Amino acid sequence: MLTPEQALSALSRRGFLRTSSLASLALAGAGAMPSWAARTGRNTDTVRLGWGRGGLPLLAKQRGEFEKRLAKDNIKVQWVGPFPNHAPSLQAVTGGSADFSFGGSTTPALAAIIAGSPLVFTNFLVVNPRSTAIIAKDASGIKSIKDLVGKSVAVNRSGLGEFLLVAALEKHGVDRKQVKFVYLNPPDAAPAFGAGKVDAWSMWSPGVDIARAEYQAHDIFFEGKDLDFGIDFSSWLTTRKFSEENPDLVRAVNAAFVEEGQWASANAKEAEIINQKEGGYSDDVRNTLAGLKRSYDFHAIDDSKFVQGLQFAADWLAQRQILPKKVTVADQLAKL
Repeated sequence: MLTPEQALSALSRRGFLRTSSLASLALAGAGAMPSWAARTGRNTDTVRLGWGRGGLPLLAKQRGEFEKRLAKDNIKVQWVGPFPNHAPSLQAVTGGSADFSFGGSTTPALAAIIAGSPLVFTNFLVVNPRSTAIIAKDASGIKSIKDLVGKSVAVNRSGLGEFLLVAALEKHGVDRKQVKFVYLNPPDAAPAFGAGKVDAWSMWSPGVDIARAEYQAHDIFFEGKDLDFGIDFSSWLTTRKFSEENPDLVRAVNAAFVEEGQWASANAKEAEIINQKEGGYSDDVRNTLAGLKRSYDFHAIDDSKFVQGLQFAADWLAQRQILPKKVTVADQLAKL
C-alpha cells in the first residue's frame, strides 16, 4: 500500500503522461482506440451531462468546442444543471435525469456507491494546485486549527469539506469531538457563514475565494500548502448499465473533456473570465484564481497507479468514518 506521499508523487509523475496519452486519443479520433477499449457500440445519439457553476463542465458548456467535438461523432449534448456540488448530480444520474455526473469529488461518489447507487467511474481529474481551504472571519479570533475547539464548522457531508476538516484536525492533534461539524451544502453554507451562524467553513474554489473576499475572512488551513497528500479527486460517473451499452459514447465524452482540460490549462485567464461570468464574483477573486494557473491532468480508469492512490484515499476515509465502510475501487470502474 502506498503512503500518502507516495500516492501523491505517483499521481504527479504520471499526470502529464496520462493526459498526453488521452490527448492523443482525443486528437486522433475513432481511428486510434486505446488498449483498454475492449467494448464497442452505443444505443443513443444524445448524452446528458451534469454541470455546475465552476470547473471544467462549465467551461465546456460555455465555450461550445466540447459540443462541436462530439458532433463529429454524431453525438448531441444536453446540459443538465447547474448542480451546487457532486452529490445531487450523482442523484440525477441514479434517478435517470442525467447520464454523467458533473466531474466532482470522488468522496461523495464513493459514498453513493456504498449506499447502493449503480454507479461506475469513467474518468478522473487532478487539478493542481489544490485550493480548498478552511476559513474563518478576520474578527472571529480564530487564527489556527486549534482555535476551532468548541466552535462550529460548515462542511458538506462525505465530501471534500468534511474530509479536509478531518485531515486538518488530525494533523494538529485536535479531537474531532471537540469541534461541531455542521452539515450544509454550499448554497446554504455561504449565508450561514456570512451571518455568523457557523464559526468557520471548509470549502473549495471558487466558493471559498468569494467568501474570503466578501466576508473578510482568512485561511486557517489551505489544502495545497498545509496538507501533505491528495486524497480527493475530481471524477465523472455514469450508471453501470449506461457504460456497458454505450462504451463508444463514454470514450468520446472522456476524450472531449481531455481536450477541454488542455485548453483550460493553457488559457488560465480566459478560463477564469468564463467562470467569473457564471459566478458573478469580483475581478479581484477572478485574478486570484487566474494567478493559480491551474493544470487539469486526467487519469483514465485503466491507470493502475492512480487507482491504487484512490484506493488508499478510500481506505483512509473509511478508517476515519467519513465513508461508512471500505470499498474496492477497482470494482467500481466502467468496463470499456
